[in-house]
Amino acid sequence: MSDPAVETVPIQALVERWLALDKDEATRAEIAQLAVQKDYAELEARLRHPIQFGTAGLRARMTAGFSRMNNLTVTQASQGLCRYALDTVPGAADLGVVIGHDHRHHSQAFAECAATAFLNQGFKVYYHNALVHTPLVPYAVRHFGATCGVMVTASHNPKDDNGYKVYWSNACQIISPHDRGIAQAIANNQTPWQDQPLTAQELAAHPRCEFITDVVADAYFAQVKTLICSTESPATPHGLRFVYTPMHGVGLPYAERAFEAFGLAPFTVVPEQAHPDPDFPTVKFPNPEEKGALDLAVALATREGIPVVLANDPDADRFAVAEAQPAGSEPGWQTFTGDQIGILLAHHLIRKAKAAGDARPLAVLNSTVSSRMLPALAAKEGVHYEETLTGFKWLGNRALDLESKGYNALFAYEEALDKDGVTAMVLMAELCGELYGQGTTLSAHLESLYHTYGQFVSGNGYYFCNDPDAIREAFRAIRYGPSHPQSAGADRFSFSRGQGQTLRYPKALGTAQVTYIRDLTVGFECHRPAEVTSLAGVDTTPHLPTSASSEMISFAFDNGCTLTLRTSGTEPKVKYYLEGSGSDRKQVEAHVQEIAHLLPVELLRLPSQ
Repeated sequence: MSDPAVETVPIQALVERWLALDKDEATRAEIAQLAVQKDYAELEARLRHPIQFGTAGLRARMTAGFSRMNNLTVTQASQGLCRYALDTVPGAADLGVVIGHDHRHHSQAFAECAATAFLNQGFKVYYHNALVHTPLVPYAVRHFGATCGVMVTASHNPKDDNGYKVYWSNACQIISPHDRGIAQAIANNQTPWQDQPLTAQELAAHPRCEFITDVVADAYFAQVKTLICSTESPATPHGLRFVYTPMHGVGLPYAERAFEAFGLAPFTVVPEQAHPDPDFPTVKFPNPEEKGALDLAVALATREGIPVVLANDPDADRFAVAEAQPAGSEPGWQTFTGDQIGILLAHHLIRKAKAAGDARPLAVLNSTVSSRMLPALAAKEGVHYEETLTGFKWLGNRALDLESKGYNALFAYEEALDKDGVTAMVLMAELCGELYGQGTTLSAHLESLYHTYGQFVSGNGYYFCNDPDAIREAFRAIRYGPSHPQSAGADRFSFSRGQGQTLRYPKALGTAQVTYIRDLTVGFECHRPAEVTSLAGVDTTPHLPTSASSEMISFAFDNGCTLTLRTSGTEPKVKYYLEGSGSDRKQVEAHVQEIAHLLPVELLRLPSQ
């Protein structure tokens, strides 16, 4: 938690504080050298504002400084998490903590720092002694009934970044108020409890540290096997083959075991990307969503005549799939969006659950930035649907709530291809095997779903902007109109909330009229705003949680489109989620294209554009 008083502290005092706390020679030398060079701009960037702990944990570049990922800041975060757990969970130390890491630079060292902090306070530590994909940490939290878990990874971020994901005792990432409590505990426990972290050898010999990877992986894949929807291996009899890439990450051994668990024939792996490499040499961004990330996999599949490509991101919590299209088609391959993958898997699992005669009512979930096709599908199939805020911390917690109420919370997804990329991948392989065995394809099956549940077209994207002030001003202008307006203007709604606050959202974007507004930053939700002349007696409280610390505004339009704008919690991005729906696909596409064109010109004006 940042301290406002730090703004007045001389930079030399911050340098001295760093050198007094940091026990790592390499990062001490970085700051000392910057001080000798009198590089005050760089020192300000690294030391003035501490890295902020939130519901996403920590994520930043790996260099020296209070604002970065390094042994000291990871130790401080671990000490705060440890102290918060001791203060809030009875028997926390005996219940223990799970710690795992991926292959990124310094990931093992950061995991050792975390383990050291917890062992120092008497915790049982369940330590993954091998590179693991992210889902094995929350799975282990549930398996052992641990107090919490830590996964050291920056997922799909560039190679210079690393991160620190925290899971609570329910095996979900933390939500409020835990984030605020942990942040305060970090601020209160800044001085390292011991000078040097324990090494891997010392952890192995420690009486309260248990190495768990083999045991947990066996239990995890035994459970993966129970997810088989078909009674026979569908891919092998029909000769369907797959190309797979772990994108230089940790996914390969876990993907292989998942295929074995489902009885599927082995896939062909992209050799250049098969093994962990923290420098990610063949991709600019190791994210299967990014353009070009699947190029090597598609090229291999084309050469080998293999129709389906499967991919994980480096920590294998994301999943992507691409499929060869008929000869002469343009483009030659279709890469499915996260929303399309979500719909395909949701339909697959709902159909199989119904066939199995599950007596419990079925439920599905997705986040508010994900496709509205899922509620349309759920309504037609008689399945309960709920939406949550973005992030699997919200989806996971709500799914557990539904389970406690007697539902079979069958499936939840986020449009960003999350969150257990290995199980999602093997379920998709199963579905492909079934479809190809019937003489059809994934693309054709998706078209049949559009025909049944409605045409949905997405146009998601993002804008990079390294100027936080510019981002704040862009959202302020959307929310309040131009600076110092003399009046609301004919092109904007005017909603007075008292205490001098008047919201002035746009009435239209191009020819599309606004029919719904939700602003989760200031806590405002309004249906049919054109009919609202006064807020007196009107409940404008959003049904989802609000947060003043992040920007998020949603609109619906009379042409069937929805649009959400939000800031990223881990990158200097403004993300937009645009979707159109209707019965005529070409018309829907035209509506989406119109709004996508006008978005940067008339609504979100950033200097990077």
